[in-house]
Amino acid sequence: MNNFDYLQPQSVSEAVDQAGTNDSNRFIAGGTNLLDLWKYDLLHPAALIDINQLPALNSITETAEGGLRLGALCTNAATAYHPLVEERYPLLSKAILAGASAQIRNMATNGGNLLQRTRCYYFYDPAVPCNKRNPGSGCPAIGGYNRMHAILGASDQCIAVFPSDMCVALAALNAVVLVTGQQGDRSIPFADFHRLPGDQPALDNTLLPGELITAIDLPPNRFATNYSYLKLRDRHSYAFALVSVATALDLDGDTIREARIALGGVAHKPWRNELAEQFLQGKAAIEANFAAAADILLQGAQGYQHNGFKIPLAKKAIIRNSLMALDPASQLPGAQPSA
Repeated sequence: MNNFDYLQPQSVSEAVDQAGTNDSNRFIAGGTNLLDLWKYDLLHPAALIDINQLPALNSITETAEGGLRLGALCTNAATAYHPLVEERYPLLSKAILAGASAQIRNMATNGGNLLQRTRCYYFYDPAVPCNKRNPGSGCPAIGGYNRMHAILGASDQCIAVFPSDMCVALAALNAVVLVTGQQGDRSIPFADFHRLPGDQPALDNTLLPGELITAIDLPPNRFATNYSYLKLRDRHSYAFALVSVATALDLDGDTIREARIALGGVAHKPWRNELAEQFLQGKAAIEANFAAAADILLQGAQGYQHNGFKIPLAKKAIIRNSLMALDPASQLPGAQPSA
């Protein structure tokens, strides 16, 4: 590890001032991903700005509009088990609890979850090229072993996927990310926060240098009754998704008033297609309609040598998860989804 300055700001404004616009200065909270990157010699902070003592960022409160504001420093565990999250946004609680391990969820923060980097094995190996790590050096995953990699939104520069479970639910819930920096405060719709790789795969999100995530806003919704999060992975414990699906439905009897479907493990960011959701609006909540929506959601999907199986797997997961959302009790172990 390199030598670095360690700073402990006493306010959000002081933290932002200490960070400046130098991308080599890094905020640290739980550190569950930052320290990994550092140990793998992929990150070399000039200054570490410890924001753990900023109480303004460590609360979950109701907003004036009737939604919730999740502090960036609240841990994933505290968020998942918060009574208001469980009551009003159970999809988010379920997605968080599908991620990582209990020990990591007790350390990882909400803000840090949004900023975690890909777990692509080529990215983590400094001995091989990687456009995300060293722009212009190439993407060995495209012609290499790519079983975990993207089927949607990729480019000829990068086919890595974003690993978060929490963010898949946040995408489905139309969350808003609140940030502050040298240029003041900003509110970023969740769909605009993460980037597709394009020709700049080293850029994961739309934060400006030195900006700090302060909170995540959840707007009010009617998705607390019919929802489901499904994560398909190689092993049940502590594994990243091959495909994950967050489904939220607002039903009027058997008719869909509104639907939200987001995918994880398939792209450089949580994947939504509003055309698929618009297709379901006003239709019966039946398997045939969910299958048609899945086809729309997966339009343009492209497999590579080792991950082509993800395309049919994703379609089946979308259908299954949508049926499970009709009856959340079906998500209990051993239960069967409603027909």
